[in-house]
Amino acid sequence: MPSWQQLRDVKLSEFTDAADGWGKVSSRSNSDKDRVDNEMAGRIRGTQKGDTAKAAVADLDQLSRNYQYLHAECGLIRTALNGLATELAAPQRKLKQALEDAENLRFTVHPDGSVEYPAGGENLIDKKPIPGGSAHGSQFGLFSPTGPPLQQYPNSPLLSPPGRFPALGGGNPNQTKAQAVADSIAAAVREAAEIDGRYSGVLAQLKAEPGLKVDNKTLADAASDTKRLQDAAGKYAAASDIPQGKSADENAAWWKGLTQEQRDEYATLYPASVGALDGIPSTVRDDANRMVFAESKAKWELELAAIPPEPKPKLVSHGPRGGMVYSQEWLDWHHEYEDRKEELEARKPGMEAIEKRLNRGADSDLPEAYLLKFDGEKDDGRVILANGNPDTADHTAVYVPGTKTKLPEIEGDLERADKLYTQSAALEPGQRFSTITWFDYNAPDNIPEAMFNRYGEKAAPDLRRFMDGMETAQGGPDKSHTTVMGHSYGSTVAGMATQQGQGSGPLADDIIAVGSPGMQVEYASDLGVGREHVWTMGGGGDDVLVRQGGRLVGHGEGGTIPTDKGFGGNIMTSDAKDHGAFWNPGSTSLKNQAAVISGHHDEVILD
Repeated sequence: MPSWQQLRDVKLSEFTDAADGWGKVSSRSNSDKDRVDNEMAGRIRGTQKGDTAKAAVADLDQLSRNYQYLHAECGLIRTALNGLATELAAPQRKLKQALEDAENLRFTVHPDGSVEYPAGGENLIDKKPIPGGSAHGSQFGLFSPTGPPLQQYPNSPLLSPPGRFPALGGGNPNQTKAQAVADSIAAAVREAAEIDGRYSGVLAQLKAEPGLKVDNKTLADAASDTKRLQDAAGKYAAASDIPQGKSADENAAWWKGLTQEQRDEYATLYPASVGALDGIPSTVRDDANRMVFAESKAKWELELAAIPPEPKPKLVSHGPRGGMVYSQEWLDWHHEYEDRKEELEARKPGMEAIEKRLNRGADSDLPEAYLLKFDGEKDDGRVILANGNPDTADHTAVYVPGTKTKLPEIEGDLERADKLYTQSAALEPGQRFSTITWFDYNAPDNIPEAMFNRYGEKAAPDLRRFMDGMETAQGGPDKSHTTVMGHSYGSTVAGMATQQGQGSGPLADDIIAVGSPGMQVEYASDLGVGREHVWTMGGGGDDVLVRQGGRLVGHGEGGTIPTDKGFGGNIMTSDAKDHGAFWNPGSTSLKNQAAVISGHHDEVILD
């Protein structure tokens, strides 16, 4: 328990000055990480091959991970020190007010917190002077059920009605005042002790082992550090402060209203929440989500590594006739671990595909990647990943994948966005492009589930909010030429999203429906962008089945699907042989999509 003298004398500015220093280290570490990723490792990946290059890249990846850890941990220390200073300010003010009151009343405050008061008034019965005394603050407070009984304070206003002071039998009026001062001092010290206890425990954990080499265990510990500080600093920076379910404009207004230090602290404490906020800068979201991804991947790999190997032999002889049964050891392992192991192993391709894309530097054939959302646990996972910064792009395309999309198999969808970028950027080499894989919904897992609209109904508001947020972050609807491209059920989601937020502007400048089973509207003009800005294409093989199946189950109003002439959109020539072949390199299908994305509408080949 700190003393009241310590609380009085503590210089809170020393905490905030130290916090500024840790904040600078955190920011510098983040900048250094970006430099390692883009200027060093990226160049080696793009220009060098062989074992030496692989070893150099591995060392640089380790260095990048170290910097990312420093960025996070130093940010936590900054936030803890600022939170400590901010919260201690209230009890310190309370203490100083109590000491000032004591001085004005000519009371003496002793080192133990007791308050000595002088004689005051006279006894109403025998007229003798009423002696002074000392008041001691309540250790627990008058309202604590475990504290001293109220009766120990005979002059407490809580025990006597107004107008009864001093008591008829004689009472020093200074006693009540001194008791109030003593209680204020005790309450201030008690509050400061609680605050100090919360933060000191967290700060004690924020340390690294000598010879820093950040591994999965270190990153998992960093996630635990963040959770501990969230619990400790909830009064200083609460999760509830961050907008939930608000519009992109409201999110942006909240963010703009914060100081830079507050922005850094919320991003450090609640990276997943900040990283998911539509409407704030993509650089901020990327920084936050990279930490979320790194910690999620570390915990995933640690859990997988902790599962013991499958016992051998699986089958053992049973009985005199030599029948074979599962061994008890294998059965125990099977019931406890097998399903979870399969689930964790299934995530590997998707996690590795995201990491591979994040590690590709700007000197490769693709620009720097921006991770705009990541959630490895919800449904089949969530990821929004951009090639290039959409906030500064002249042309932005958002690709919405369809049925069977899930995080473990996201690599193919990421590659489609890569191809769209390369093909589109080649048409306008002097302009900036961003192509985005938007997988932020629970896609149908199979064809029977794809017959239902409920997946699109849940996804459409989120896609609309993302598009609005992108426009907000860009600075307005005229800052970038935007295209939404939906494949398969993704086009159904896109069509439904156009019906969200009516009155707030079109969903995009152009809309492309690829292999679409229907967009929940009857005519292209219903999509809100003008029929001349609606583009559709179909393919052969199973793509015919997907599109005609969508017609049968009613994904298009009036039985109309986008590749129907009656729909009224621009039907583009396609050489796709099946439902997934629209992005084959050099294909007419890919070139047509790129022409729309780059604004070269006159170069589109129509069917």
